[in-house]
Amino acid sequence: MSLTELTIADAAAGLRARKFSAAELVGAHNAAIAALNPRLNAYITTTSDAALQAAAQADAALGKGEAKPLTGIPLGIKDLFCTKGVRTTAASNILKNFVPPYESTVTANLLRDGAVFVGKTNLDEFAMGSANITSAFGPVENPWKRRGDDAALVPGGSSGGSAAAVAAGLAMGATGTDTGGSIRQPAAYCGIVGLKPTYGRCSRFGTIAYASSLDQAGPMARTVRDCAILLQSMAGFDARDSTSVNCDVPDYSAAIGRSLKGLKVGIPAEYRAEGLSAEIEAAWQQGINWLKDAGCEIVDVSLPHTKYGLATYYIVAPAECSSNLARYDGLRFGERVPGDTLDAMYEATRRAGFGPEVRRRIMMGTYVLSAGYYDAYYLKAQKVRSLIRRDFTESFQQVDVLLTPTAPTPAFAQGEQSDDPVQMYLNDIFTVPASMAGMPAMSVPVGLGTTGLPLGLQLIGRPFDEETLLAAGSALEAAAGFTHRPALRAEVVK
Repeated sequence: MSLTELTIADAAAGLRARKFSAAELVGAHNAAIAALNPRLNAYITTTSDAALQAAAQADAALGKGEAKPLTGIPLGIKDLFCTKGVRTTAASNILKNFVPPYESTVTANLLRDGAVFVGKTNLDEFAMGSANITSAFGPVENPWKRRGDDAALVPGGSSGGSAAAVAAGLAMGATGTDTGGSIRQPAAYCGIVGLKPTYGRCSRFGTIAYASSLDQAGPMARTVRDCAILLQSMAGFDARDSTSVNCDVPDYSAAIGRSLKGLKVGIPAEYRAEGLSAEIEAAWQQGINWLKDAGCEIVDVSLPHTKYGLATYYIVAPAECSSNLARYDGLRFGERVPGDTLDAMYEATRRAGFGPEVRRRIMMGTYVLSAGYYDAYYLKAQKVRSLIRRDFTESFQQVDVLLTPTAPTPAFAQGEQSDDPVQMYLNDIFTVPASMAGMPAMSVPVGLGTTGLPLGLQLIGRPFDEETLLAAGSALEAAAGFTHRPALRAEVVK
Protein backbone atom coordinates (compact mmCIF):
# COMPACT_ATOMS: atom_id res chain seq x y z
CA MET A 1 0.00 0.00 0.00
CA SER A 2 1.20 3.50 -0.85
CA LEU A 3 2.26 5.64 2.12
CA THR A 4 -0.37 8.21 1.13
CA GLU A 5 -3.11 5.59 1.52
CA LEU A 6 -2.35 4.76 5.16
CA THR A 7 -4.57 5.84 8.02
CA ILE A 8 -3.09 7.94 10.82
CA ALA A 9 -3.35 4.99 13.21
CA ASP A 10 -1.53 2.65 10.81
CA ALA A 11 1.10 5.26 9.93
CA ALA A 12 1.84 5.90 13.61
CA ALA A 13 2.26 2.16 14.19
CA GLY A 14 4.45 1.83 11.09
CA LEU A 15 6.70 4.67 12.20
CA ARG A 16 7.17 3.14 15.63
CA ALA A 17 7.94 -0.27 14.08
CA ARG A 18 10.49 1.47 11.79
CA LYS A 19 8.77 0.10 8.65
CA PHE A 20 9.38 3.50 7.09
CA SER A 21 10.71 6.84 8.25
CA ALA A 22 8.93 10.11 8.87
CA ALA A 23 11.04 11.60 6.09
CA GLU A 24 9.68 8.99 3.67
CA LEU A 25 6.10 9.52 4.86
CA VAL A 26 6.28 13.30 4.60
CA GLY A 27 8.21 13.11 1.33
CA ALA A 28 5.46 10.97 -0.21
CA HIS A 29 2.86 13.56 0.76
CA ASN A 30 5.00 16.45 -0.50
CA ALA A 31 5.32 14.64 -3.84
CA ALA A 32 1.56 14.05 -3.95
CA ILE A 33 0.90 17.74 -3.31
CA ALA A 34 3.34 18.75 -6.06
CA ALA A 35 1.61 16.41 -8.51
CA LEU A 36 -2.05 17.03 -7.67
CA ASN A 37 -2.41 20.42 -6.05
CA PRO A 38 -2.09 22.32 -9.35
CA ARG A 39 -5.30 20.50 -10.38
CA LEU A 40 -7.23 20.38 -7.09
CA ASN A 41 -6.07 23.71 -5.61
CA ALA A 42 -6.53 22.18 -2.15
CA TYR A 43 -3.62 24.16 -0.67
CA ILE A 44 -3.08 27.91 -0.73
CA THR A 45 0.41 27.69 0.80
CA THR A 46 2.64 24.62 0.90
CA THR A 47 5.46 24.18 3.41
CA SER A 48 7.43 21.27 1.96
CA ASP A 49 10.88 22.37 3.20
CA ALA A 50 9.68 23.05 6.74
CA ALA A 51 7.79 19.75 6.69
CA LEU A 52 10.95 17.82 5.78
CA GLN A 53 12.86 19.56 8.59
CA ALA A 54 10.08 18.59 11.01
CA ALA A 55 10.20 15.03 9.65
CA ALA A 56 13.91 14.84 10.43
CA GLN A 57 13.17 15.92 14.00
CA ALA A 58 10.41 13.30 14.15
CA ASP A 59 12.81 10.57 13.04
CA ALA A 60 15.26 11.65 15.73
CA ALA A 61 12.51 11.44 18.36
CA LEU A 62 11.44 8.03 17.06
CA GLY A 63 15.05 6.82 17.23
CA LYS A 64 15.22 7.84 20.88
CA GLY A 65 11.89 6.20 21.71
CA GLU A 66 10.38 9.62 22.44
CA ALA A 67 7.53 9.52 19.94
CA LYS A 68 4.37 11.45 20.77
CA PRO A 69 0.86 10.58 19.54
CA LEU A 70 1.26 12.38 16.18
CA THR A 71 5.02 12.26 15.69
CA GLY A 72 5.78 12.33 11.96
CA ILE A 73 2.14 12.49 10.83
CA PRO A 74 1.62 14.92 7.90
CA LEU A 75 -1.43 17.16 8.31
CA GLY A 76 -3.08 19.94 6.34
CA ILE A 77 -4.10 23.06 8.28
CA LYS A 78 -7.12 25.07 7.17
CA ASP A 79 -5.89 28.54 6.28
CA LEU A 80 -8.05 30.06 9.00
CA PHE A 81 -5.71 28.93 11.81
CA CYS A 82 -2.85 31.31 12.56
CA THR A 83 0.51 29.57 12.10
CA LYS A 84 3.59 31.36 13.38
CA GLY A 85 5.82 32.47 10.53
CA VAL A 86 3.58 30.92 7.85
CA ARG A 87 1.21 33.02 5.75
CA THR A 88 -2.41 32.85 6.93
CA THR A 89 -4.90 34.34 4.48
CA ALA A 90 -8.45 33.18 5.36
CA ALA A 91 -8.61 32.82 1.54
CA SER A 92 -9.08 36.58 1.27
CA ASN A 93 -7.19 39.29 -0.61
CA ILE A 94 -7.36 41.49 2.45
CA LEU A 95 -5.07 39.07 4.33
CA LYS A 96 -3.03 37.79 1.37
CA ASN A 97 0.27 38.92 2.93
CA PHE A 98 -0.50 38.31 6.62
CA VAL A 99 2.17 36.28 8.43
CA PRO A 100 1.14 35.73 12.07
CA PRO A 101 3.73 36.19 14.83
CA TYR A 102 1.93 33.60 16.99
CA GLU A 103 0.37 30.13 16.79
CA SER A 104 -3.29 29.24 17.28
CA THR A 105 -3.97 27.01 20.26
CA VAL A 106 -5.31 24.15 18.11
CA THR A 107 -2.23 24.07 15.87
CA ALA A 108 0.08 24.53 18.86
CA ASN A 109 -1.52 21.47 20.45
CA LEU A 110 -0.96 19.43 17.27
CA LEU A 111 2.68 20.55 17.06
CA ARG A 112 3.12 19.69 20.75
CA ASP A 113 2.08 16.14 19.90
CA GLY A 114 4.52 15.83 17.01
CA ALA A 115 2.40 16.59 13.93
CA VAL A 116 4.05 17.77 10.72
CA PHE A 117 2.27 20.51 8.77
CA VAL A 118 2.56 20.14 4.98
CA GLY A 119 0.57 23.26 4.08
CA LYS A 120 -2.37 25.60 4.58
CA THR A 121 -5.56 24.36 2.95
CA ASN A 122 -7.93 26.41 0.81
CA LEU A 123 -11.39 27.44 1.98
CA ASP A 124 -14.29 29.69 1.17
CA GLU A 125 -13.26 33.28 1.91
CA PHE A 126 -13.42 33.85 5.68
CA ALA A 127 -15.24 30.47 5.82
CA MET A 128 -18.31 31.94 4.11
CA GLY A 129 -19.63 29.38 1.65
CA SER A 130 -20.88 25.85 1.10
CA ALA A 131 -18.91 24.87 -2.01
CA ASN A 132 -15.35 26.27 -1.70
CA ILE A 133 -15.84 28.53 -4.72
CA THR A 134 -15.54 31.92 -2.97
CA SER A 135 -11.79 31.76 -2.22
CA ALA A 136 -9.71 34.67 -3.52
CA PHE A 137 -7.17 32.00 -4.53
CA GLY A 138 -9.58 30.12 -6.77
CA PRO A 139 -12.03 27.24 -6.25
CA VAL A 140 -11.11 23.81 -4.94
CA GLU A 141 -11.94 20.78 -7.07
CA ASN A 142 -13.41 17.67 -5.47
CA PRO A 143 -11.16 14.66 -6.29
CA TRP A 144 -14.29 12.55 -6.94
CA LYS A 145 -15.93 12.28 -10.36
CA ARG A 146 -19.45 11.42 -11.39
CA ARG A 147 -19.61 8.12 -13.21
CA GLY A 148 -18.95 8.78 -16.90
CA ASP A 149 -18.54 12.53 -16.41
CA ASP A 150 -15.34 14.57 -16.11
CA ALA A 151 -17.05 17.74 -14.81
CA ALA A 152 -15.23 19.42 -11.92
CA LEU A 153 -17.28 18.98 -8.74
CA VAL A 154 -17.31 21.15 -5.62
CA PRO A 155 -15.78 19.66 -2.46
CA GLY A 156 -18.24 21.41 -0.15
CA GLY A 157 -17.42 24.28 2.11
CA SER A 158 -16.04 26.01 3.79
CA SER A 159 -13.39 23.39 4.72
CA GLY A 160 -13.30 22.06 1.15
CA GLY A 161 -9.53 22.29 0.79
CA SER A 162 -9.03 20.15 3.91
CA ALA A 163 -11.62 17.61 2.73
CA ALA A 164 -10.16 17.38 -0.78
CA ALA A 165 -6.60 17.06 0.54
CA VAL A 166 -7.51 14.20 2.88
CA ALA A 167 -9.63 12.38 0.30
CA ALA A 168 -6.94 12.65 -2.39
CA GLY A 169 -4.05 11.56 -0.15
CA LEU A 170 -2.41 15.00 0.09
CA ALA A 171 -2.61 14.82 3.91
CA MET A 172 -3.36 12.06 6.40
CA GLY A 173 -5.72 14.35 8.27
CA ALA A 174 -6.58 18.02 8.43
CA THR A 175 -8.09 20.68 10.62
CA GLY A 176 -11.40 22.27 9.72
CA THR A 177 -13.73 24.79 11.26
CA ASP A 178 -17.48 24.38 11.43
CA THR A 179 -19.84 27.36 11.75
CA GLY A 180 -22.95 25.90 10.14
CA GLY A 181 -21.69 22.62 8.67
CA SER A 182 -18.30 23.51 7.24
CA ILE A 183 -16.61 20.33 8.49
CA ARG A 184 -19.47 17.88 8.03
CA GLN A 185 -20.81 18.88 4.62
CA PRO A 186 -17.42 18.78 2.80
CA ALA A 187 -16.64 15.52 4.59
CA ALA A 188 -19.83 14.04 3.11
CA TYR A 189 -19.08 15.40 -0.37
CA CYS A 190 -15.52 14.03 -0.34
CA GLY A 191 -16.17 10.64 1.28
CA ILE A 192 -14.26 11.20 4.53
CA VAL A 193 -15.10 11.58 8.24
CA GLY A 194 -15.56 15.05 9.72
CA LEU A 195 -16.26 15.82 13.38
CA LYS A 196 -17.58 19.12 14.77
CA PRO A 197 -16.98 19.00 18.53
CA THR A 198 -19.20 20.63 21.11
CA TYR A 199 -18.90 24.42 21.08
CA GLY A 200 -16.17 25.20 23.61
CA ARG A 201 -14.39 21.85 23.35
CA CYS A 202 -11.55 23.23 21.16
CA SER A 203 -10.04 26.65 21.66
CA ARG A 204 -10.84 29.41 19.18
CA PHE A 205 -7.71 31.38 20.10
CA GLY A 206 -5.75 32.19 16.94
CA THR A 207 -8.55 31.07 14.64
CA ILE A 208 -9.73 33.89 12.36
CA ALA A 209 -13.35 34.51 13.31
CA TYR A 210 -16.42 34.34 11.12
CA ALA A 211 -19.28 34.02 13.66
CA SER A 212 -17.84 33.78 17.16
CA SER A 213 -20.81 32.09 18.87
CA LEU A 214 -20.81 29.32 16.26
CA ASP A 215 -17.23 28.73 15.07
CA GLN A 216 -15.67 25.50 16.29
CA ALA A 217 -12.51 23.70 15.21
CA GLY A 218 -12.56 20.00 14.51
CA PRO A 219 -10.73 17.11 12.79
CA MET A 220 -11.15 15.69 9.28
CA ALA A 221 -9.69 12.30 8.38
CA ARG A 222 -10.38 9.11 6.43
CA THR A 223 -11.57 7.07 9.43
CA VAL A 224 -13.46 7.58 12.66
CA ARG A 225 -10.45 6.34 14.66
CA ASP A 226 -8.21 8.92 13.00
CA CYS A 227 -10.66 11.69 13.94
CA ALA A 228 -10.56 10.44 17.54
CA ILE A 229 -6.74 10.61 17.51
CA LEU A 230 -6.73 14.15 16.13
CA LEU A 231 -9.44 15.40 18.48
CA GLN A 232 -7.45 14.04 21.43
CA SER A 233 -4.69 16.51 20.56
CA MET A 234 -6.86 19.42 19.42
CA ALA A 235 -9.23 19.55 22.41
CA GLY A 236 -8.65 21.10 25.81
CA PHE A 237 -9.24 24.15 27.95
CA ASP A 238 -7.57 27.43 26.99
CA ALA A 239 -7.71 30.43 29.32
CA ARG A 240 -7.07 32.74 26.33
CA ASP A 241 -10.47 31.82 24.88
CA SER A 242 -13.40 33.04 26.99
CA THR A 243 -15.70 30.45 25.36
CA SER A 244 -13.39 27.51 26.08
CA VAL A 245 -14.95 25.07 28.56
CA ASN A 246 -12.81 23.68 31.35
CA CYS A 247 -13.64 19.98 31.34
CA ASP A 248 -11.65 16.79 31.07
CA VAL A 249 -10.66 15.46 27.66
CA PRO A 250 -11.45 11.73 27.66
CA ASP A 251 -9.60 8.98 25.79
CA TYR A 252 -11.55 9.25 22.55
CA SER A 253 -9.91 6.22 20.92
CA ALA A 254 -11.28 4.01 23.71
CA ALA A 255 -14.79 4.68 22.37
CA ILE A 256 -14.02 3.10 19.00
CA GLY A 257 -15.74 -0.27 18.68
CA ARG A 258 -17.59 0.10 21.99
CA SER A 259 -20.80 -1.94 22.30
CA LEU A 260 -23.94 -0.09 21.25
CA LYS A 261 -26.35 -2.51 22.87
CA GLY A 262 -29.25 -0.55 24.35
CA LEU A 263 -28.14 2.76 22.83
CA LYS A 264 -31.17 4.84 21.86
CA VAL A 265 -30.94 6.47 18.43
CA GLY A 266 -33.38 9.26 17.58
CA ILE A 267 -34.71 9.81 14.07
CA PRO A 268 -36.00 13.40 13.73
CA ALA A 269 -39.20 13.61 11.68
CA GLU A 270 -38.36 17.14 10.51
CA TYR A 271 -35.24 16.00 8.66
CA ARG A 272 -37.36 14.25 6.03
CA ALA A 273 -37.31 17.58 4.23
CA GLU A 274 -38.55 18.54 0.81
CA GLY A 275 -35.77 18.21 -1.73
CA LEU A 276 -34.12 15.25 -0.01
CA SER A 277 -32.86 12.99 -2.79
CA ALA A 278 -34.11 9.40 -2.94
CA GLU A 279 -30.58 8.01 -2.68
CA ILE A 280 -29.87 10.05 0.47
CA GLU A 281 -33.14 8.83 2.01
CA ALA A 282 -32.24 5.21 1.11
CA ALA A 283 -28.80 5.63 2.71
CA TRP A 284 -30.46 7.05 5.83
CA GLN A 285 -32.73 4.02 6.11
CA GLN A 286 -29.77 1.71 5.60
CA GLY A 287 -27.95 3.51 8.42
CA ILE A 288 -30.97 3.02 10.69
CA ASN A 289 -30.93 -0.70 9.89
CA TRP A 290 -27.20 -0.98 10.57
CA LEU A 291 -27.52 0.65 13.99
CA LYS A 292 -30.50 -1.53 14.79
CA ASP A 293 -28.40 -4.61 13.91
CA ALA A 294 -25.69 -3.28 16.25
CA GLY A 295 -28.15 -3.44 19.16
CA CYS A 296 -29.50 0.10 19.11
CA GLU A 297 -33.10 1.01 19.84
CA ILE A 298 -34.57 3.31 17.18
CA VAL A 299 -36.81 6.09 18.50
CA ASP A 300 -38.81 8.63 16.50
CA VAL A 301 -38.29 12.15 17.84
CA SER A 302 -39.38 15.65 16.93
CA LEU A 303 -37.28 18.81 16.67
CA PRO A 304 -40.06 21.22 15.71
CA HIS A 305 -38.04 24.43 15.66
CA THR A 306 -35.17 23.11 13.53
CA LYS A 307 -37.18 24.09 10.43
CA TYR A 308 -36.29 27.66 11.37
CA GLY A 309 -32.61 26.80 11.79
CA LEU A 310 -31.40 27.94 8.39
CA ALA A 311 -33.27 31.26 8.46
CA THR A 312 -32.07 31.90 12.02
CA TYR A 313 -28.48 31.04 11.08
CA TYR A 314 -28.47 33.48 8.19
CA ILE A 315 -29.41 36.26 10.58
CA VAL A 316 -27.07 35.40 13.47
CA ALA A 317 -23.97 34.44 11.48
CA PRO A 318 -23.92 37.47 9.15
CA ALA A 319 -24.59 39.77 12.12
CA GLU A 320 -21.53 38.38 13.90
CA CYS A 321 -19.43 38.47 10.74
CA SER A 322 -20.38 42.12 10.21
CA SER A 323 -18.93 42.85 13.63
CA ASN A 324 -15.87 40.58 13.37
CA LEU A 325 -14.80 41.78 9.93
CA ALA A 326 -15.08 45.48 10.84
CA ARG A 327 -11.44 45.33 11.94
CA TYR A 328 -10.24 44.75 8.36
CA ASP A 329 -10.27 48.37 7.26
CA GLY A 330 -6.75 48.99 5.98
CA LEU A 331 -5.91 50.98 9.09
CA ARG A 332 -5.85 48.40 11.87
CA PHE A 333 -5.62 45.11 9.96
CA GLY A 334 -5.31 43.91 6.39
CA GLU A 335 -4.09 45.24 3.06
CA ARG A 336 -4.57 48.97 2.49
CA VAL A 337 -5.80 50.69 -0.68
CA PRO A 338 -5.07 54.44 -0.51
CA GLY A 339 -7.85 57.03 -0.75
CA ASP A 340 -8.15 60.81 -0.68
CA THR A 341 -10.06 60.69 2.61
CA LEU A 342 -10.35 58.24 5.49
CA ASP A 343 -13.78 57.11 4.28
CA ALA A 344 -12.48 56.71 0.74
CA MET A 345 -9.59 54.58 2.03
CA TYR A 346 -12.02 52.38 3.99
CA GLU A 347 -14.28 51.93 0.97
CA ALA A 348 -11.46 51.20 -1.48
CA THR A 349 -9.76 48.79 0.93
CA ARG A 350 -12.86 46.75 1.66
CA ARG A 351 -14.03 46.78 -1.97
CA ALA A 352 -10.69 45.37 -3.13
CA GLY A 353 -10.14 43.13 -0.12
CA PHE A 354 -13.48 41.32 0.19
CA GLY A 355 -15.14 39.10 -2.41
CA PRO A 356 -18.84 39.21 -3.36
CA GLU A 357 -20.05 36.60 -0.85
CA VAL A 358 -18.26 38.23 2.08
CA ARG A 359 -19.63 41.64 1.09
CA ARG A 360 -23.13 40.15 0.81
CA ARG A 361 -22.98 38.69 4.32
CA ILE A 362 -21.50 41.85 5.84
CA MET A 363 -24.36 43.84 4.33
CA MET A 364 -26.96 41.33 5.57
CA GLY A 365 -25.44 41.42 9.05
CA THR A 366 -25.19 45.19 9.17
CA TYR A 367 -28.83 45.45 8.11
CA VAL A 368 -30.19 43.13 10.82
CA LEU A 369 -28.12 44.95 13.49
CA SER A 370 -29.20 48.42 12.39
CA ALA A 371 -31.58 50.67 14.30
CA GLY A 372 -35.18 49.69 13.67
CA TYR A 373 -34.34 46.15 12.59
CA TYR A 374 -32.37 44.77 15.55
CA ASP A 375 -35.50 43.75 17.48
CA ALA A 376 -37.36 42.54 14.41
CA TYR A 377 -34.55 40.29 13.16
CA TYR A 378 -31.50 39.74 15.37
CA LEU A 379 -33.25 39.66 18.75
CA LYS A 380 -36.00 37.40 17.40
CA ALA A 381 -33.39 35.09 15.84
CA GLN A 382 -31.65 34.71 19.20
CA LYS A 383 -34.97 33.73 20.79
CA VAL A 384 -35.59 31.12 18.09
CA ARG A 385 -32.04 29.85 18.59
CA SER A 386 -32.91 29.18 22.23
CA LEU A 387 -35.94 27.16 21.11
CA ILE A 388 -33.79 25.12 18.73
CA ARG A 389 -31.37 24.36 21.56
CA ARG A 390 -34.32 23.38 23.78
CA ASP A 391 -35.57 20.94 21.12
CA PHE A 392 -32.24 19.14 21.16
CA THR A 393 -32.06 19.17 24.97
CA GLU A 394 -35.52 17.64 25.25
CA SER A 395 -34.79 15.00 22.60
CA PHE A 396 -31.67 13.93 24.48
CA GLN A 397 -33.85 13.10 27.47
CA GLN A 398 -35.30 10.32 25.29
CA VAL A 399 -32.30 9.24 23.18
CA ASP A 400 -28.50 9.10 23.30
CA VAL A 401 -27.71 10.20 19.76
CA LEU A 402 -29.54 11.40 16.63
CA LEU A 403 -29.06 10.05 13.10
CA THR A 404 -29.79 12.24 10.06
CA PRO A 405 -28.48 12.83 6.55
CA THR A 406 -25.50 15.20 6.34
CA ALA A 407 -26.49 16.95 3.10
CA PRO A 408 -29.62 16.84 0.92
CA THR A 409 -27.68 15.79 -2.22
CA PRO A 410 -24.24 14.49 -3.22
CA ALA A 411 -21.61 16.91 -4.51
CA PHE A 412 -22.65 19.07 -7.46
CA ALA A 413 -20.63 20.55 -10.30
CA GLN A 414 -18.85 23.88 -10.08
CA GLY A 415 -21.16 26.57 -11.42
CA GLU A 416 -24.40 24.61 -10.97
CA GLN A 417 -25.72 26.71 -8.09
CA SER A 418 -23.39 29.70 -8.15
CA ASP A 419 -26.03 32.08 -9.53
CA ASP A 420 -28.48 31.36 -6.69
CA PRO A 421 -27.16 32.23 -3.19
CA VAL A 422 -30.34 30.99 -1.49
CA GLN A 423 -30.07 27.55 -3.14
CA MET A 424 -26.43 27.42 -2.08
CA TYR A 425 -27.43 28.21 1.52
CA LEU A 426 -29.89 25.27 1.47
CA ASN A 427 -26.96 22.85 1.29
CA ASP A 428 -26.53 23.46 5.03
CA ILE A 429 -30.13 22.63 5.95
CA PHE A 430 -29.23 19.46 7.93
CA THR A 431 -26.03 20.71 9.55
CA VAL A 432 -27.01 24.20 10.76
CA PRO A 433 -29.38 23.20 13.62
CA ALA A 434 -26.68 21.32 15.56
CA SER A 435 -24.37 24.32 15.16
CA MET A 436 -27.04 26.70 16.40
CA ALA A 437 -27.46 24.51 19.48
CA GLY A 438 -23.72 23.98 20.04
CA MET A 439 -24.08 20.18 19.87
CA PRO A 440 -21.30 17.85 18.69
CA ALA A 441 -21.95 16.23 15.31
CA MET A 442 -20.08 13.99 12.89
CA SER A 443 -20.43 12.94 9.25
CA VAL A 444 -19.51 9.38 8.25
CA PRO A 445 -19.34 8.13 4.63
CA VAL A 446 -21.72 5.18 4.17
CA GLY A 447 -21.78 4.43 0.44
CA LEU A 448 -21.91 5.69 -3.12
CA GLY A 449 -24.95 7.13 -4.85
CA THR A 450 -26.26 6.30 -8.30
CA THR A 451 -23.67 8.55 -9.96
CA GLY A 452 -20.77 7.06 -8.01
CA LEU A 453 -20.42 9.92 -5.53
CA PRO A 454 -20.07 9.49 -1.74
CA LEU A 455 -23.03 9.84 0.59
CA GLY A 456 -22.70 10.75 4.27
CA LEU A 457 -24.83 10.33 7.37
CA GLN A 458 -24.71 12.66 10.34
CA LEU A 459 -24.69 11.72 14.01
CA ILE A 460 -25.57 14.42 16.57
CA GLY A 461 -24.80 13.94 20.26
CA ARG A 462 -25.20 15.48 23.68
CA PRO A 463 -22.90 18.34 24.66
CA PHE A 464 -19.38 17.09 25.44
CA ASP A 465 -20.34 13.49 24.63
CA GLU A 466 -18.16 13.07 21.55
CA GLU A 467 -17.39 9.56 22.81
CA THR A 468 -20.91 8.32 21.97
CA LEU A 469 -20.63 9.89 18.51
CA LEU A 470 -17.34 8.10 17.94
CA ALA A 471 -18.75 4.78 19.18
CA ALA A 472 -21.84 5.02 16.96
CA GLY A 473 -19.78 6.37 14.07
CA SER A 474 -17.35 3.47 14.24
CA ALA A 475 -20.29 1.04 14.11
CA LEU A 476 -21.71 2.79 11.03
CA GLU A 477 -18.25 2.79 9.46
CA ALA A 478 -17.76 -0.92 10.09
CA ALA A 479 -21.18 -1.83 8.70
CA ALA A 480 -20.78 0.37 5.62
CA GLY A 481 -17.29 -0.90 4.85
CA PHE A 482 -16.60 2.27 2.89
CA THR A 483 -13.25 1.74 1.15
CA HIS A 484 -13.99 3.66 -2.05
CA ARG A 485 -11.42 6.22 -3.15
CA PRO A 486 -11.71 9.14 -5.57
CA ALA A 487 -10.50 9.13 -9.16
CA LEU A 488 -7.97 11.89 -8.47
CA ARG A 489 -5.67 10.69 -5.73
CA ALA A 490 -2.00 10.46 -4.94
CA GLU A 491 -1.68 6.73 -5.59
CA VAL A 492 -2.87 6.92 -9.21
CA VAL A 493 -1.82 10.44 -10.28
CA LYS A 494 1.95 10.70 -10.24
